[in-house]
Amino acid sequence: MGLRKALRWGCFGVLGLLAGCGGMDDGGSPEEPFGAGQTDARVTAPADAVEAAPALTLHDERRVQATPPVAPLPARFQPAFHQALRESLSVGSFTTFRMKVPVGRAGSRVRVTFRSGDGSLTLQRATVAKAGANGALASAPVALTFSGNAGFTTGTRTLVTSDAVAFPVGFGDELAISFEVKGALGKSRIQAFPDSWTRAGAYATAQGALGGQAWAFATGVATVDVEGTPGRAFVTIGDSITEGYMDDQNDTRDTWSFLTQRQLGLPVVNSGASGQGFWDANLQLPQEVLSLQGVTDCIVLLGVNDLAAEDMTVPKLQQRMTQLLDQLQPMCRLWVSTLLPKEKMGADGGDVELMKAQRHEFNAWIRGLTRADVIDLEAVTRQPGNVDLFIDGLETDGIHPNAKGHQLMAAEVVRVLKAKGGL
Repeated sequence: MGLRKALRWGCFGVLGLLAGCGGMDDGGSPEEPFGAGQTDARVTAPADAVEAAPALTLHDERRVQATPPVAPLPARFQPAFHQALRESLSVGSFTTFRMKVPVGRAGSRVRVTFRSGDGSLTLQRATVAKAGANGALASAPVALTFSGNAGFTTGTRTLVTSDAVAFPVGFGDELAISFEVKGALGKSRIQAFPDSWTRAGAYATAQGALGGQAWAFATGVATVDVEGTPGRAFVTIGDSITEGYMDDQNDTRDTWSFLTQRQLGLPVVNSGASGQGFWDANLQLPQEVLSLQGVTDCIVLLGVNDLAAEDMTVPKLQQRMTQLLDQLQPMCRLWVSTLLPKEKMGADGGDVELMKAQRHEFNAWIRGLTRADVIDLEAVTRQPGNVDLFIDGLETDGIHPNAKGHQLMAAEVVRVLKAKGGL
């Protein structure tokens, strides 16, 4: 049976029902068969109808033809890479840094945000390119500009974002961001960016291996935004467990944030800072998280460094978490994780039994949150018979999960996000 002829609006409106149109049940479903003998029909609206809508076609499967597709949403910038830069590094003469960073978003244009350190910063030239091996570029460098200028000078602890530049990138690409600077730059607390480099002098446009010395600290580059199809974009907020400390040789690509990003195919940018507690997280939030544009979801795994600290109580922990969530809630959907096992105190020492008791009570409070969705990472990393111990083979020092631990954490985050987050 070929395609049915156009069925005009009269068979779908009230006037059509009064006219006795066949093929519609009391609920107005267009998927029921035509009435007896009606294998092909065309009914027009009465002459006095108020209006006639565009024709709808009934196909052989008795399904109404879909309405024309809605125009795609305009492209927008969303974060594809991010790093908290808590430390400060000063260089007295122009020095080139070449940061190799992975991006978790595809699009046609990019912009880069730089963060100064504890003093003024002058950037005289910056470029972006696809990253090659050993500090070389895999594509021709494209110049970045700042309000139309090649560089900028800024003050202490400020963010400066480049103009948007046409530079197509794919999900999972690695970019080489090269910039010539002197003064104070923001810097990460751990080394987690292998195959990044620094060299005295001005070499931002050099396509070959930069030379100089390997430099695995994230430096200067706070955020890379990519303009593309709008979608979900996550940021993770935490301490060294989120930043990715495992030992002296770390790689941001091994963190639970990055592994979650890779499995979901969506940006999950990392705002973890080693040593962070709630106090400094709340202070730094405006620059490190609230400044991001296009974030839809925030995942918080924070509090382990606050346990058993001087004068710390569980009500204080709850109040500081609440303050953090209050700041985040207008920006994003909230996800909160329970604290992982902590088998010992850190280098500063402290009361281990008090730490354990506070962690138990705080995790119970987190599980009772209603303003946020809960991701129970303690449940998948603890030993079945002892809530205070990691499953064997998941940690490096009784506090930090190892690469296998991060893989297990990412798998649980992905599972929960898919189950509760509509992914």
